[in-house]
Amino acid sequence: MSLKLFKRRNEVRPSMRRKLFFSLGSIAAILLVSSIISILEYRRMSDYVSDLIASNIKSINLSQRLADLTQEYDQQMLAAVVMNDLYLMPDFDIQYFQAQADSLKSSITSVNTLPMVDSVSVSFDNFMKTSLKFDEVFLADTVNTGEWFFGSLQPSYSKFRLDIDNLNEAIHEELKTNSAEFEEGFYRSIMPGVVSVGAGLLLVLLLAYFLMSYYVNPIYKISSGIDNYRQLGRRHGYVFEGDDQLANINNGVTELIEENLELKKRIRSLREEKGK
Repeated sequence: MSLKLFKRRNEVRPSMRRKLFFSLGSIAAILLVSSIISILEYRRMSDYVSDLIASNIKSINLSQRLADLTQEYDQQMLAAVVMNDLYLMPDFDIQYFQAQADSLKSSITSVNTLPMVDSVSVSFDNFMKTSLKFDEVFLADTVNTGEWFFGSLQPSYSKFRLDIDNLNEAIHEELKTNSAEFEEGFYRSIMPGVVSVGAGLLLVLLLAYFLMSYYVNPIYKISSGIDNYRQLGRRHGYVFEGDDQLANINNGVTELIEENLELKKRIRSLREEKGK
């Protein structure tokens, strides 16, 4: 019966191993959770902003392609006017241009930029409608081809270039904003990691204080009490709060020293009695 009670008492005691396990486990859990949060947040921000940046770059490339196609067409018409040769009049692949324009419109991510794409489409339509009159103007005896080119066609082309330049500028601004947002999101995503590292360091300091106060210092006291008993024969009177294994060791050492001192006292008394 007494053996069972002794075992139960030992089971109720909070063990040193359990205390250390929970202390270190809490630090590991905090660092692990915060690291997972940081990784997930960074991946979410990275994927989102990377898609925006990729769309901006695609829009810039498509816009520049449209500008280059139209500029080449305009310069070839100018060459036909200067050389006064109708056979130099270029062919323009309107279907390819329209496909690129549709891709540009689908790649735009900002609602504020979409009206600019519509403006580019309108100005391009005006330019193309004017350019389709080139054959009629060239063959007409009453119309000066050069005056028509610089007075009618070139203003419509200039309007198209202005609209597409404004679109490019807006896309570049959006790209700059998305890049800044990506950098901002990066710092925001690593903040949980920074906080967790700070919390982990604080917990490490608290754990170090806990170990020093409740385990290291008591062990030094117990060791010092044993040395005092061996060298000077003093009692071990150190008492500290707690009911774990270390307290049990301290109580055992105290009892053993008390028993040894009592035993030595009895032996001394017996010797003195025999000496008399």
